[in-house]
Amino acid sequence: MRIDVLTIFPEVVEHYGGASILGRARKAGLLDLRTHDLRASTDDPHRSVDDAPFGGGAGMVLAPEPVFAAVEAAEAAGGLPRPLLLLTPSGRRLDQAVVGELAGLADGFSLLCGRYEGVDQRVADHLVDGGLSVGDYVLAGGELAALVVVEAVARLLPGVLGNEDSAGDESFADGLLEYPQYTRPARFRGWEVPEVLRSGDHGRVDRWRRAQALARTLQHRPDLISARGGLTPEEAALVAEVGEVRLLRDHGYDW
Repeated sequence: MRIDVLTIFPEVVEHYGGASILGRARKAGLLDLRTHDLRASTDDPHRSVDDAPFGGGAGMVLAPEPVFAAVEAAEAAGGLPRPLLLLTPSGRRLDQAVVGELAGLADGFSLLCGRYEGVDQRVADHLVDGGLSVGDYVLAGGELAALVVVEAVARLLPGVLGNEDSAGDESFADGLLEYPQYTRPARFRGWEVPEVLRSGDHGRVDRWRRAQALARTLQHRPDLISARGGLTPEEAALVAEVGEVRLLRDHGYDW
């Protein structure tokens, strides 16, 4: 999959994009991550990309000229995968469902990193195809947000993860938080790994993990349970099976 990132800090994206999972995916030809320096499209000695906002106010605004020029230059040089999405607090909220949609785009997509006080509105109105937000908070720029998107999408690409089942077991994959994970030693400072995980009984292990995922989500993210329409009677029984009857009652389940 091809993902293009337009930014004034391409080195930030390239550095992280060359490490760990993303780096391996790029070397294997599974991820084609390209960066475009917005400053390369400026025509003044200082390579300026921002200016003061009309109407006054604090901060500077990313100007439209270098952004439009960078996009048009990339398109003229061989194309820029669309949709082109602006990283912005007003964009569509990124969640695992959106990540799945992006991972399914056969021709890839592009990300535009904002910076300073914001981006000239004409970029949003006339250049990009939409927006993405990684959360209800403010960052200094869109580079970290872009990397969040790139890594989340890359993890869903076939062959990127060593174990193809990993993505399906992770938090939010089926609307639930992930079950607890343990590794060796089986006993550490008096704390033991649950017996069921050492039993070798894969059916019991799967049942325990499902119950733990339901209980964890009900405790820490009940909004996710509500979004699924609540617990089914079978799911509630699983939660009770792992000793979380009080948790069920606290959330209004008759048990």
